[in-house]
Amino acid sequence: MSAQCCAGQLACCCGSAGCSLCCDCCPKIRQSRSTRFMYALYFILVVLLCCIMMSKTVANEMKEHIPFYEDICKGIKAGDTCEKLVGYSAVYRVCFGMACFFFIFCLLTLKINSSKGCRAIHNGFWFFKLLLLGAMCSGAFFIPDQTFLNAWRYVGAVGGFIFIGIQLILLVEFAHKWNKNWTAGTATNKLWYAALALVTLVMYSIATGGLILMAVFYTQKDGCLENKILLGLNGGLCLLISVVAISPCVQNRQPHSGLLQSGLISCYVTYLTFSALSSKPVEVVLDEHGKNVTICVPEFGQDLYRDENLVTGLGTTLLFVCILYSCLTSTTRSSSDALQGRYAAPELEVARCCFCFGPDGEDTEEQQNVKEGPRVIYDEKRGTVYSYSYFHFVFFLASLYVMMTVTSWFNYESANIETFFSGSWSIFWVKMASCWMCVLLYLGTLVAPLCCPSRQFSV
Repeated sequence: MSAQCCAGQLACCCGSAGCSLCCDCCPKIRQSRSTRFMYALYFILVVLLCCIMMSKTVANEMKEHIPFYEDICKGIKAGDTCEKLVGYSAVYRVCFGMACFFFIFCLLTLKINSSKGCRAIHNGFWFFKLLLLGAMCSGAFFIPDQTFLNAWRYVGAVGGFIFIGIQLILLVEFAHKWNKNWTAGTATNKLWYAALALVTLVMYSIATGGLILMAVFYTQKDGCLENKILLGLNGGLCLLISVVAISPCVQNRQPHSGLLQSGLISCYVTYLTFSALSSKPVEVVLDEHGKNVTICVPEFGQDLYRDENLVTGLGTTLLFVCILYSCLTSTTRSSSDALQGRYAAPELEVARCCFCFGPDGEDTEEQQNVKEGPRVIYDEKRGTVYSYSYFHFVFFLASLYVMMTVTSWFNYESANIETFFSGSWSIFWVKMASCWMCVLLYLGTLVAPLCCPSRQFSV
């Protein structure tokens, strides 16, 4: 029975026709959510293929265990050892196909407000979409090499940074929305003040503790000057945004500004600082006995990094789970509205612990226009519950971000998945740039109303 239920759930994800064949034990699923998860599944499949292409271990295993491996490679014109199917150039081509797939759907679904119509092909047709995605990824291997790779690398870098920027904008928007929602509850219940104070205290404790621990483990009395400068700089930025957030001039223009937002941003800055320091190439020096010694990294982490398979497996899984989560949370109607500066009126705010959802626990964007089928909840009968075009645009950018991340950004020639977490200056500076960009975006939301007093700002 359990196997039958599992098969039924997969059928539900594939559309209403598959759901009609499901057993009664299958849970109901919203059409809008099943569609998003199906596109996410395609995204995961391509990402896994990219990781395999960047793995030297997989390439060596294939050479050893596949009979007539070299003959097969020559037969498909992939080189003597299928070198055209592995490495950064192969990942660039596969991600080019996936990016084109999502970009085409972004254009086809532009300004669609109904799930019915000749251009509303966002839902369903999963088998044909899978064939189209496979054809695009395969067809990219017929594009001539060097000119394409050089141009596509810069397109990927720009798209990757835009994807990071969207996540940072939504983080800042989330911080303001959180504070505004809980502050609205203080008018009727003073316990919301205690909740605000407790959460703020916890976040500042995490940020302060994290910076202190990094100062202990990532610096030494002699040396590690870069780490000391970066920790001091980022700690100073956390202090700066906290002071600006509660300064009288900002409070006059933005009464909702407070330490909750700056505490959340400080936590994220601390995380990015830790992630960047962990991504630095290790520094090796000679001690007094002439032996190589690794400095500026925690001693307890050196043994862990020796197990490359464990670090690569866990690290890659966590990385792409975070990317997938960012994609799915960035493609809701509320996220699209936030990027366009549309917010709910403050007087309509109802304080809730889980303020991202409606009072009944469901996402507020999906509470309207719901009609139930046998096992599918058709929540797009009267109109779309999220922007189809924006959804595909975010996945288009995510494809470029994955391409750059897997190939270690600008250290692509020596990149492989086994050494992905051993350190790279490109990844280090991308993370540090993201950290500073986040601080600038938050400061911008505080300072902008002061610079443009005649203009209304929603956050």
